[in-house]
Amino acid sequence: MEVVAQPKTHTIASIQSIDEVIAVLETIIEGSKLNDDPLGYFAALYKKVTIKVKEGIANEIFEDGPRMKRLDIIFASRYLDAYAAYQKNEPVTESWEKAFKLSKKYWPIVLQHLLIGMNAHINLDLGVAAAEVMKGKDIHKLKGDFDKINEILSSLVQDVEKDLSEIWPTLKTILKWTGTIDDFLINFSMGLARDGAWNFAVKLSDTPADKVPALIASRDQSVAKIGNLITNPGLIVSTLFKVIRLGEKGSVSDKIEDLEH
Repeated sequence: MEVVAQPKTHTIASIQSIDEVIAVLETIIEGSKLNDDPLGYFAALYKKVTIKVKEGIANEIFEDGPRMKRLDIIFASRYLDAYAAYQKNEPVTESWEKAFKLSKKYWPIVLQHLLIGMNAHINLDLGVAAAEVMKGKDIHKLKGDFDKINEILSSLVQDVEKDLSEIWPTLKTILKWTGTIDDFLINFSMGLARDGAWNFAVKLSDTPADKVPALIASRDQSVAKIGNLITNPGLIVSTLFKVIRLGEKGSVSDKIEDLEH
C-alpha cells in the first residue's frame, strides 16, 4: 500500500518563517522518499536554495533582510500551495501541472524533473512574489535584492550538472565526448534570461489590480510552453537522456538523498 505523506495546506498568510518553509519541504521530501516519488527531486534542491537564502539574510547580503524574508515566504508558498493542491486533485497553474505530471512518467531524467520545476517557479512564481511583496511601493527599489536571489536560483543550473554526475557517474565522460547536455542547459538558462522574471514583476506591478489575474494566466500559458523545451528537447538530446535514464543509479529515494547533499 502506498504511503502518502502530504504537507498541511499552507497559504501565503499561514507560513510565517523561512524555517516553516524548510519544515514543509522536508515533509514533501520524506513523503517522496517513502513513495519513490520524483516530485521529491525539486523539493530537495529547493530546500538547499531556501537554506542559502536564509544564510544570506543572516549574513546581511541583501539590502533589506526583513523584506527578503517576506519575499522568500511568498515565493515558496506558491510552490507549496501548488503541491498541496495537486495532491488533492485541485486545480493548479498550467506550468506547475506540467511539472507535476512529468513525475508520473518513466523516461524523464532527474535533470528534466528539476528544470521543469525551476521553469514554473522562476518564470511564473518569482515575478508574482516580487510584485506581491512590493504592492503599493516602487518595485524598482527591489531590483538589487531581486538580482541577488536570482543569482542564487541561476546557480542551480550548475548544481544540477554536479548532482547529475553523482547520480550517473559516467556523465563526466559523456560530457567530454559531447557538449549536448551543456548546450541544453545553456539554452534553457538563456531562455530564462530572455524571458526575464523581473520584467514580468515590473509589468505586474504596473497593472491595475482587476487585470492582474488575466496577466498571470497569460504568463502561465507562456511559461508552460517554455516547459516543452524540457519535456521535448529534440531527438539527439532525448536519445541521450534515455541512455542517461537507463544508467541512473539507485532508486528514486536514493536520488533524492543525493540531491539533498
